[in-house]
Amino acid sequence: MTPVLAFVLLAQAGQPPLIAPHPPVMAADPMEPVPEPLAPILDIPPAPQRPLPLPRIDVARPTELPPAVRAMLDAAIASGDAQAVATVTKLAKQAAPWGARQAEGLKDGFDKDQADKKALAERQRQERIKSASFFDNWGGEVEIGAARSTGNTRSLGLYLAAKGEREGLQVRHRFNARADVQETNNVTTTERVIAAYQPNFKFDDRLYAYGLAQYEHDRFLGYDSRYTLGGGIGYTLFTGPKLKVDLEGGPAVRYSNYIEEPDKTTVAGRASVALRWQIAPTASLTQDAALFMEAGNTNASTTLALDTKLFGPLKTRISYNVQYERDAPAGRDPVDTLTRATLVYSF
Repeated sequence: MTPVLAFVLLAQAGQPPLIAPHPPVMAADPMEPVPEPLAPILDIPPAPQRPLPLPRIDVARPTELPPAVRAMLDAAIASGDAQAVATVTKLAKQAAPWGARQAEGLKDGFDKDQADKKALAERQRQERIKSASFFDNWGGEVEIGAARSTGNTRSLGLYLAAKGEREGLQVRHRFNARADVQETNNVTTTERVIAAYQPNFKFDDRLYAYGLAQYEHDRFLGYDSRYTLGGGIGYTLFTGPKLKVDLEGGPAVRYSNYIEEPDKTTVAGRASVALRWQIAPTASLTQDAALFMEAGNTNASTTLALDTKLFGPLKTRISYNVQYERDAPAGRDPVDTLTRATLVYSF
């Protein structure tokens, strides 16, 4: 009985076979070559072992400044100093980069508040100027000095000057006057008076047109009186709080009443420069110079002054003045200089 038949009979009788059936063994043909074993169709590497997932922990990132840094920035904002706020904001961003947005927000709020205050102050200033009369809102100074000597030489010198300025929305008014008189042994040696009014019509913060009306008296330079009417263009070269420079130029008509010569009316060109320099909290330097060039004559004047604050509105002034008159009378020096120390009251 073949193994296959035995397997079938046992299966029909309900008895499992003890051994698995094998296919019949066929006699090999000695002439038939033995087949080579088949190569595997796919070479599948074993699956790598997957690591166990790590638990996820959510950590909240800080977005606000540390309390100490915030307190430092709040103190700078409370001071109202824009430079201090900018510096502290920069340092806060470096110390706590995660709070940079909060620091910038605080600085932006401070800048907006300062801009609003500045705009409000400017509106209030303009309203005050609009409602003021011509005699209101003037500021300026009064300067006085004196000298007296006795003995072999008796002399007395007096100097008085006043200066005023009124800043309007479109027009700026300037006025200045000074008188300088000196006697030596009852003989007058200095007699000089000058007064000038100058309106400025502003185009913007720097450019303006000016008018000029001026009176002069100095008989030691050869004229009893001189009247000047002129105008031109002015430009403020520097407008900072510590340095201000005004340049002006234009034509002028001058009438001179000479002492020893006939009266004369001439057309002249005028140029001037005014400098204000705050060199220290209690000290300032000023320079005022003007040049007139006309047919047959040229004259110029310049005053350099150093002011030192005493207290309140009072300050001392040391000044050096030069007057030049090319067409001075014969026997007269064309250049006069004067150095003086005076007391100044500002208002």
